[in-house]
Amino acid sequence: MGTPELISPRSPRVAAARRLARRNFRGKERRFIAEGPQAVREAVRHRAGGEPTLTELFTTADAAERYADVVEAARAAGVRVHTASAEVLAEVSQTVTPQGLVGVCRFLDSPFEEILAARPRLVAVLSHVRDPGNAGTVLRCADAAGADAVVLTDASVDLYNPKSVRASVGSLFHLPVAVGVPVEDVVSGLREAGVRILAADGAGERDLDSELDAGTMGGPTAWVFGNEAWGLPEETRALTDAVVRVPIHGRAESLNLATAAAVCLYASARAQRASGGCRSVTFG
Repeated sequence: MGTPELISPRSPRVAAARRLARRNFRGKERRFIAEGPQAVREAVRHRAGGEPTLTELFTTADAAERYADVVEAARAAGVRVHTASAEVLAEVSQTVTPQGLVGVCRFLDSPFEEILAARPRLVAVLSHVRDPGNAGTVLRCADAAGADAVVLTDASVDLYNPKSVRASVGSLFHLPVAVGVPVEDVVSGLREAGVRILAADGAGERDLDSELDAGTMGGPTAWVFGNEAWGLPEETRALTDAVVRVPIHGRAESLNLATAAAVCLYASARAQRASGGCRSVTFG
């Protein structure tokens, strides 16, 4: 069955989707935008509370043909699919060069209490992370490392910022994420759940290599990552069990946040899976 062409960018549906570029409207509607074939494909598969996370899909005719499997999966899930002109997609999209698929999704964050109840073994905590691209990339790293959850504190960026969603490259739909939790509550809750809390900081008194050599990394662990420019506040570092630095063996001044997070999370993943295997890595 064909779907109606959205001729005018002034269509109410287009206007409603366009408003989701603004945080206050996202919060009011509890909806966000996911763009591109990978994010939309994962959104189609994801369900929360028994309902599809993807609620609407805008696609150009060319994209509907190129990504027919994604569009048909959306229709099969009962998602309203709009075939639209490139002009309409440009109105809804938050990227300079839209890929022809833009989805409207329900919020999918999990209550922090549910994450604790699942007894996580590896958690990434974003505290004072303000750059949305960094937040999304750390989420992607956590997903790749096999983390059980990601927590964004109340001092961190909006999870549903379009840049965060794009940078996660679909990982947002793969693992539980809690948002808006005070860092004190995050630390106390995880500690009560038997999780060791490590702060990642370039000025840390402990060295990641030494921690691995000492065999202290195999238990349940949460890594707390801070602002890339100025790190973690002293009061946050004081809450943790240890402050650990990634050793710099060459002449680089430092590592960016996402790279440091990947190193730390994979170090824990390796220690926790010392006798197991892993999937091969692909780059993209």
